[in-house]
Amino acid sequence: MEFSTHYLLMADHAMLQKLVMSRIKPLGLTTGQPKVLDFLQDHDGAMQKDIAKGCHIEPSSLSTILGGMERAGLLERSTRDENRRTVYVRLTDLGREQCRRLNAIFAAAEEEALRGFSPQEIQQVQTLLERIYRNLND
Repeated sequence: MEFSTHYLLMADHAMLQKLVMSRIKPLGLTTGQPKVLDFLQDHDGAMQKDIAKGCHIEPSSLSTILGGMERAGLLERSTRDENRRTVYVRLTDLGREQCRRLNAIFAAAEEEALRGFSPQEIQQVQTLLERIYRNLND
């Protein structure tokens, strides 16, 4: 049976998401939080609006996600004297520890998804996915 590219992209995403979320469940993280943690580990201290853009989350939804993460002790939000309307988000030590756990889960899921691929094929998949991302992110 041959599947369309559209179907395969959606199905692969759904299956990978299901796999990752099943492994993340013991960490006590909810939907949206892993994506935010993943973003913050490379952009710690980012402005809330940049997190929303980088995670492809509506600002109002992100605000709810960040509130839960702040209550769980994963991050801290603050403003700066020069602009009190801009909110900056930093990981706490607990947030950084959860990032380390997430990285292991993401790596294992990636390894499972790419099982049997040569290093060259993995690089090709990466290159093609980056092109798709750029096409859709314009």
